[in-house]
Order: sequence, then C-alpha cells, then structure tokens
Amino acid sequence: MPDKRLDEGRAGDPVDRRDAAGDTGPGDVPKLRRYVLDLREIDGTQIESVGGKGAHLGELSRIGGIRVPDGFCVTTEAFRRAVAGEPSLGEQLDRLSRTDLDDGEALRTLSARVRRTVEEIPVPGDIAAAITGALARFGEQDAYAVRSSATAEDLPTASFAGQQDTYLNVLGPEAVLRHISRCWASLFTERAVVYRRHNGIDHRTVHMAVVVQRMVLPQVSGVLFTADPVTGNRKDSIVDAGFGLGEALVSGLVDPDVFTVRDGAVVARTISVKERAVRPLPDGGTHETAVDARLRKRPALTDGQAVRLAAVGRRIEAHFGCPQDIEWCLVDDDVRIVQSRPITTLFPVPARDPGDDEHHVYVSVGHGQMMTDAMKPLGHSMWQLTAMVPMQEAGGRLYVDVTRRLASPATREATLDALGKGDPLVRDALETVLARGDIAPADPDPAASRPGALPVGPPAPIPTDPALVTELIERSEASVAVLERDIRTKSGPALFAFLLEAFEEHKRVLGDPLSIQAIMAGMDATWWLNEKLLEWLGEKNAADTLTLSAPGNITSEMGLALLDVADAVRPWPAVVDFLRESQHRENAGFLDDLAKITGGVGARTAIEAYLDRYGMRCVGEIDITRPRWSERPAALVPAILDNVRNFEPGAAGRRFEEGRRRAREKEQEVLARLRTLPDGERKAEETRRVIERVRTFIGYREYPKYGIVCRYSAYKRALLAEADRLVRAGVLAEREDAFYLTFQEFHAAAGSNRVGDGLVQRRKEAFRAHRALTPPRVITSDGEALNGAYRRDDVPEGALTGLPVSAGTVEGRARVVLDLADADLEPGDILVTPFTDPSWSPLFVGIAGLVAEVGGPMTHGAVIAREYGLPAVVGVTGATRLIRDGQRIRVHGTDGHVEILD
Repeated sequence: MPDKRLDEGRAGDPVDRRDAAGDTGPGDVPKLRRYVLDLREIDGTQIESVGGKGAHLGELSRIGGIRVPDGFCVTTEAFRRAVAGEPSLGEQLDRLSRTDLDDGEALRTLSARVRRTVEEIPVPGDIAAAITGALARFGEQDAYAVRSSATAEDLPTASFAGQQDTYLNVLGPEAVLRHISRCWASLFTERAVVYRRHNGIDHRTVHMAVVVQRMVLPQVSGVLFTADPVTGNRKDSIVDAGFGLGEALVSGLVDPDVFTVRDGAVVARTISVKERAVRPLPDGGTHETAVDARLRKRPALTDGQAVRLAAVGRRIEAHFGCPQDIEWCLVDDDVRIVQSRPITTLFPVPARDPGDDEHHVYVSVGHGQMMTDAMKPLGHSMWQLTAMVPMQEAGGRLYVDVTRRLASPATREATLDALGKGDPLVRDALETVLARGDIAPADPDPAASRPGALPVGPPAPIPTDPALVTELIERSEASVAVLERDIRTKSGPALFAFLLEAFEEHKRVLGDPLSIQAIMAGMDATWWLNEKLLEWLGEKNAADTLTLSAPGNITSEMGLALLDVADAVRPWPAVVDFLRESQHRENAGFLDDLAKITGGVGARTAIEAYLDRYGMRCVGEIDITRPRWSERPAALVPAILDNVRNFEPGAAGRRFEEGRRRAREKEQEVLARLRTLPDGERKAEETRRVIERVRTFIGYREYPKYGIVCRYSAYKRALLAEADRLVRAGVLAEREDAFYLTFQEFHAAAGSNRVGDGLVQRRKEAFRAHRALTPPRVITSDGEALNGAYRRDDVPEGALTGLPVSAGTVEGRARVVLDLADADLEPGDILVTPFTDPSWSPLFVGIAGLVAEVGGPMTHGAVIAREYGLPAVVGVTGATRLIRDGQRIRVHGTDGHVEILD
C-alpha cells in the first residue's frame, strides 16, 4: 500500500521547500529547480515552464477542498536542454513546417522521424538526477502517471486534448525516465503536428513539460463537463462515469453512464451496460478486464455522488472563470481531480450587465446578413456603431437581444413573423424557447417601437411609383458623396470624432422611413403573389418567375456587368493566359502588369470601370476589415475566367432580356388563368397591380446594402491611413494590426499613440479560436445553442431539407465552394456553399442552381437566384459537409429539398 504520508495532497498543506532532487547545497538549488517543480509550487501563470496541463494541475492544487494527486513537473527547460544537443532536429522541423498539410504520407513520415530522434536523446545526467531525487521524496517504488504537458495545450482557445501522450502505472525510476522521453517525443505525433498547423502554431514555439503524479487506483472514474458540450447550456453539468481507470471512457472502450445535474439535482440519467474496464497491472502498465456480471448494469455512481461531483466542478469553474472539462477519480468515495481544461468548443455567451440575472434570448445577426464568419474586433464594433438596433458580440459574431419583444404579447407575434419570414429555423428555435416557458411575460418594450427596431407592424403603404426609388437612390448617392468629400481632410482624433457623426448620418439614411416602406412594399408584394396564386391557381412560388430581371437590382446588375468584363478579355489570348497565371497570386501591381500585355489596356479599362462601380464589395463585406475588390482586384479573376470560358459575347444583355421576356409571358399566363375563375376579372386586376408593384420595388431591396458598403469603403480608406500613421509612429507593427482593435480602442490609440501590451496578439489568438466555432441561430444567456428544425413530413427519405427560395428543379454536378477565390465552375454546375452575400453574385450567372446552409426568402442569395431564374434551396444544415464536391444532386427549389443522386 502507498505510504499515507505521501498520499495525494490537499490545497493548503505545507510544501516541502527542499529541491525535488533532495537536500542540496545553496548554490545547486536554483539550477536543479529549473528542471523539477512540485505541483504545489506551480500556478496558472507558469505555462511557459510547465505547459498547459502542469499549470492547470498546479492551479487546481491551490483550490480549497479540491484534492489533486501529489507529484511534480519536469519543466520545459529540461526539454529544451535535452533537445538542444541534437543538431539534426532543427533541419527536420524546418522540413515538417514546409510540408503541405494535404500530403498526409509525408507528414506521417517526417513526424515519425522527429519522434524517433527526440525519443532517442538521452536524458542529461543532472536532469535525470533531479527527477530521481523527486521520485525518492514521493516514493521511489510507487506507481506513477507520466503525462505530457505542452505549452500549447489546455488553453482557453485550443485544448489540444489527446494530442500528446499519457502513460499510466509506471513503476520505478528507470521506467519513469524512459516514459518522460516518450512524452517529449509525443510533441511530434502526427495528430499534434496537424493540429498545430491548423491552429497556426509554429512547431518551434511549442515546448514540452512532463507531469509525474502519484497513481490513484479508483473504483470509478470519468469526465465532468460543467456545461453541456452538446447544447452549450451552462446550467447543466454532465457527468460521465465508468468502472476502473478513466482510460476506458477516453478511449471509447465503454459507453459511460451519463448524469445531467441542474440546480443541485440529477434531472436526467442514462445507465449503460459496462462490460469492460481498464485496470493497472502489478508489473506496470494497464490492461482491459471484464466487469463483474453483477455490476455491468449497475450505475457507476449514485445520484448523490453525481451531484457532489457537479458541485466540485462548479468550484473549479468559478476558479478558472470558464466552463471546464474535468477528469476525476473516485477512491473510497473521495473525489480526486486529475485534470481540468477549458471547454473550447462552446460558443460564448453575449456579455450582460453586472447583476443582470434575467434569462435572455439572442438572435444571430450573421444569419440574416448572410455572413456567419467570425469578424475581427474593428469589424464587429463598427457594425455595432452603425446598426439600427443594439447588438452584443459573442465569438466574433453579433447578436440581437429579443427577450423583451418576445416577452410582450403586443410585440411577440410580429417579432416571430418578421424573423420567421427571414429564416423559419430562427422562428422554430424561438418558439421552442417560448414553449418551455423560459421567458416570463412582460409589458411591451418601449424600445420596440423606436425607428430601426425589429418590425412590430407593417409600415404605411406608398404608391407604386418608380420615381420614389429614383429619389431614394439619389439621396443615398448624395450622402455618400458628401462623406467622401469631407472625410479626406480628417486624421488623428479629429477623424474619429468625424466618424462618430458620420455614423449617425449612416443610420439616418438606413432608417429613412421611405426606404423602409419601399423595401417592405417589394417584399409584401412578393408574399402576396405567392400566397394568393397558390390559393387561386395551386401554383407554388409564382413570384419567382414574375420578378425575373426586375429593374434596378444593383446586385444582379453587378453579376451581369462582369460578363461585359469577360467580353473585353475574351478576344485576347495573352490576357487570358496572364489572368490564369495571376489568379492565385497576391500582386499589388496586378492591373499595371495587365496593361503591358497585348490587349491588356482594354481589359484593364474594363476591370477598372467595374471596380469604380463595385470595387467596394467583397466576400463578408459587413466586416470592414475584409479586403475589398478594389484592394485586391485579382479576387475577381476566377469569376472572369469562368465567364470567358462559359459564355459568348453579349451574354449580359441577352440574359437580362430573356429574364424580362419570361416574366412578361408569366404575367400574361397568370392573368389569363385568373380570368377563367369565379370573380376572375377582379382577381386578375388585383394581381396585375401587385405584379407592377413588385417589379417597381423588389430591385430596391438590394440597394441599401450597397449604400452601406459604399460608406464602409470611405471609412476604411481613412482608417487605413490612420493605421499607417500609427505604424510610422511605432505604435502598431503593421497596418492590419488595427483590425484587432475595436473602434473605441483605435480611437484611443490615435490620441495617445499607445496600444496595450500584448493586446493585438491576444486578439489574434482569440480570432483564430472564434473562426473554428459554428455560430448558432439563437443562443440563450444560459449558453444553450438552438438552430431550429423544419418539422416537415413532405421530404423524401434521405433528402436534405431546406427552405425553397427560387422555384424549379435542376439536376447537376455539385461544386462545394467555401471561398469565392477557389470557384471553378462550368455550365450546369450547382453551387453548394455556406452562405452567399452580394459578392457571390458574379458566380450566379454561370451556375444552374444554388444550395446554401444559411439564408431566407429575402436574403441576398435568394433574391439574386430568383433574378437569374436559378432553382435554389437555402437553410440546408450541413450542406457543405453532407454533399461532396463532384456528386450529382437534384435541387427542388419549389419544394425545398435536395436529393443526393450518387
């Protein structure tokens, strides 16, 4: 039996201040202490010395009432000292860093070679002496767990869980030293190498410490999550439990018992049949054993033990300040904690005011704006300052708090209706929350009736007059012209003061009541046509054809205009070759180089004319930090080349006229059919008036967004000039570092010529972590993520369900495109993508159909799909994952589903 004097320590026990190597002279102590530290000497600030796992264990041992097995940490200094003596390692790491991530065989071979090199490095004598001295203090012949602890591990933004090695039940100093070398080598397992590359972490910046802990022999062990890792709910603790060592659960050998604990009680449990367990061997190591048949169906924990574990987890969570993934053991009903790390997969909860303990419900802005990617701080703070409603940031995305609107009977249905028309899945998610009674009824929210708030009723109607649209566009253009004139003279703090005033004008233009009336007139007319023609004629989505080639749609015009650019390129083979060679290069002088080629002057003139009109646009354009086409014209090259290959000269004009012809014919057909019905003349006349109305106003639906990005272009030019000034002053290392500051922080830096130490780097790390998260459509203040469901029974088995937004059925090759710059499309291809904002419109002229993961009937992709007559289904959850590039699929744009044909 282990010596009880050396049993697992409690926080607060006195720490033996002798060096881990034993009694040494004063001159030797500092040297040896670099290599070995007692866990109770370690805190969370020492990641660079003891790695993420060691720092967390040291911090855990300081929490009152938390028992952590005794042990010590072999520091990263020991690792650096050991590998420094191997001259070939540097060259091997260089090769590993240069290897293409897609070359799996090369990565396997090179990482294995590096591991062998590291594992064969002998542990230097003084380091070995420090380790064996520590073992002598704790119990030389006792069993130990030897666990890797890398400096890029168990971090708030990247857990690296399971990327390096752990060895259990290691007996004797020689075996411990051997397994420490193996832990050092596990820094270069293939999975760890790939994980670091995906997270943008340089192999050379990561070092390995090793935790050596007294082995515990539990009856039961498992994992505790202080938030539900599936739903995200922070009120629920999830306790997984099994017999024996936790290795059985972690490796997937057994299904665990699962207890859900909320508010001090078990609210759900699943008891599994546990046939196998992992237990220690007498001579070291572990093995699988059969669980006694009498115990297999018995719960591994009592409800009381599960509740007690959840309470321990809450104490640990409170200490670290974020939800934790905790490994625990139960020894004679006593809880021992052997690891705790942040749960990095949870989507963050929008911040609330201190003391606010009400239940809140938030709706995603990105799903409505068709841009669900993470935004940099300058991007989301600028959108907050120019938006019509208050927004909270979470995970680099923006959310609107709709709690009060849902709580009030006066605004609830209008809010659900407005959000549901944009995205039915949002409505379903909100109805799920309401049905549970999570939102207490309340009086109407006065803010709900302010200009720019979510609609609480239809705006006053306006006459069907194209001159109104002309007037609105002229107002917007005049406002942008004044902005561009006045902003040129501003810099430093004066620029930011000017911008704050400009943002008010921005919101005034965006909230112009006439503009809102015009937008709603087009949308209401569309809904009316679809509802009435389905009722009267049994025809679904008739408005999709009736709105083809509607006048004044700035986004569809943008796609057609790129066909005209292709006409200027097509006759010149040298220009086409130049574009092919340039499309995947960053080339600041791209247009100048183009002009040096035969035919290049005309091609450059055409591209520059296009950029004059549309150069402020780009993918993810609501994020001001994204590079605009005017900044990187080469981003347009793939679409231009597709147009050159797939179309004949004059295609833009022909396509527009074809759409207009089809819309006229559809109108005549619909009116003729209506006249044959009872009261047909009245129905036909009313429909004719609504068709005129929809064609007058539906094109304007896209203009306000164009006005926003025009203004953003002016803001960005001025802000980049200010960033350049801060670079010259030595405040920023490079101009794009300004993107990692909020607008308010940028403003302060312009006045003080100072940025907080390490702020930009911390923001870069946070942004990298945010990019890996999937934002939910709806999230609650408890952290529960909801994405809604269609709840339909009219979809064929095996088909993917979505929202029908543009009528028709088409079959073709799926092209899964995650980045506009990677598009390589041929006639008949069906674009499958996460989302499509207006910048994707140039691709729409050359495809046969659209499938998107995000969107609603009136979002940009849907509007442009109808403009071009493309069958489209949006809101297809997981489309880019479930549909493989090159598969044949059938898109049912009328009924809202997608069939995978092979």
